Amino acid sequence: MEVLASSATASSCPHFIISNMYKNPNSASMATTPQLLQRKYAPVRIVEARAKAPLMYLKITSFKRLLNYVRYSKLKKKLRLKKYAGSLHKVISYSEKIGHHAFVRFVVALMVVMSVSVSVSESPSWALTEENLLFLEAWRMIDRAYVDKSFNGQSWFRYRENALRNEPMNTREETYMAIKKMLATLEDPFTRFLEPEKLKSLRSGTQGALTGVGLSIGYPTKFDGSPAGLLVISASPGGPANKAGILSGDVILAIDDTSTETMGVYDAAERLQGSEGSSVKLTVRSGPEIKHLDLMREKVSLNPVTSRLCAMPASGKDSLRIGYIKLTSFNQNASGAVKEAINTLRTNNVNAFVLDLRDNSGGLFPEGIEIAKIWLDKGVIVYICDSRGVRDIYDTDGSKAVAPSEPLAVLVNKGTASASEILAGALKDNKRAVLFGEPTFGKGKIQSVFELSDGSGLVVTVARYETPAHTDIDKVGVVPDHPLPTSFPKDEEAFCNCLQDPASACNKVELFAR
Repeated sequence: MEVLASSATASSCPHFIISNMYKNPNSASMATTPQLLQRKYAPVRIVEARAKAPLMYLKITSFKRLLNYVRYSKLKKKLRLKKYAGSLHKVISYSEKIGHHAFVRFVVALMVVMSVSVSVSESPSWALTEENLLFLEAWRMIDRAYVDKSFNGQSWFRYRENALRNEPMNTREETYMAIKKMLATLEDPFTRFLEPEKLKSLRSGTQGALTGVGLSIGYPTKFDGSPAGLLVISASPGGPANKAGILSGDVILAIDDTSTETMGVYDAAERLQGSEGSSVKLTVRSGPEIKHLDLMREKVSLNPVTSRLCAMPASGKDSLRIGYIKLTSFNQNASGAVKEAINTLRTNNVNAFVLDLRDNSGGLFPEGIEIAKIWLDKGVIVYICDSRGVRDIYDTDGSKAVAPSEPLAVLVNKGTASASEILAGALKDNKRAVLFGEPTFGKGKIQSVFELSDGSGLVVTVARYETPAHTDIDKVGVVPDHPLPTSFPKDEEAFCNCLQDPASACNKVELFAR
């Protein structure tokens, strides 16, 4: 384990060799005294170098006996490590008084004491406990994967050593607290620790279902005068929050009468989740209005795709038959569901598509890449970057393209975040689609989930990303090509009905150039 393992292992430290027993095959006993150098004024390093081989043959039978020797205690008052760099005149004179043999034995003992003391000072402990090893596992994961190699301007190795010396890690709860404290020094709200049950909950959320109120939340931007609290990115269609009228852009001020002013987003997410049928109280600011809501938690289905064929009123073969696809999240079913929707709509002879990413707060990064490949025949999808620049490129050669040619309009808003921003940026910069709506949320960081050996986990910011045009959208968002009216419908049925009305907002927006 890098530095710590080498300093904590006795056999890896060369100073410990001097305390090992080594018998001289040419000597019948160990009683022979090694010959001392006769130069009185030789530097210490020469004496040490010449004495090294003979000293290896000495057998130290009683370390305590040496240290208690009366004449040695007098010597120790005269000798100090800092004075070794000068002449050995005084050392030699004292050695003559007590005898060459005793002096050599003293040097051996002193070097052993120095070796032990140096090794102890370099290592926080002789034996790492199971709790220490779990902490080190988390530390190593951050060391290898975290995007900022300055670790928020601190020495990551020094933090490890100090934590092992000073942080209590006697129980699993104390170890978890030590790991959380370590992550807090990064000041990254997206890098966090997950207890085993929370890791399971996160995985279930990316697999298709979650019990809660159906909200995606984030931190409000500070420059727009948002009140203190947590921003609603999106509300799952048909979920308890959506039914209660909570909208993208609303601010949650309190959960169960606990203010969210200093609450983290993941702490809030845990409070919003719970057993099916239980209730949670929310205080929500929606525009100038303050709402007090009592929501019942339920199992929110995370089927990520809904679709519908919408025909625009027109005559002749030029009439548009639009395939409307609403993508609400990027769970593990997302890319397959989008392909299925496209193929179903094609059987109804669609000749254009609308991909609605409004209020899609993201999800699994690989799913975002796979969905981009569905629409693109070639091109870069996203650049993955770290502090030193581009480190990886995701692109496509068209081999997985399903709908690379039909006209495509993409709808976005401030609830469009994370993986959905990667998709929107890829389609815009490759000139594959025209974007309509408002600037997206602006989450330009990518996290990976790592499981620790005890079933707990870490969510770690591993990179930032840039769109194919090398735009860093973090805290800025993807800027659409055209705005949408505020009255523009947000679901498939309302969208299709809107298209049927020549005077509606849908027909005032040129979604497809003819």
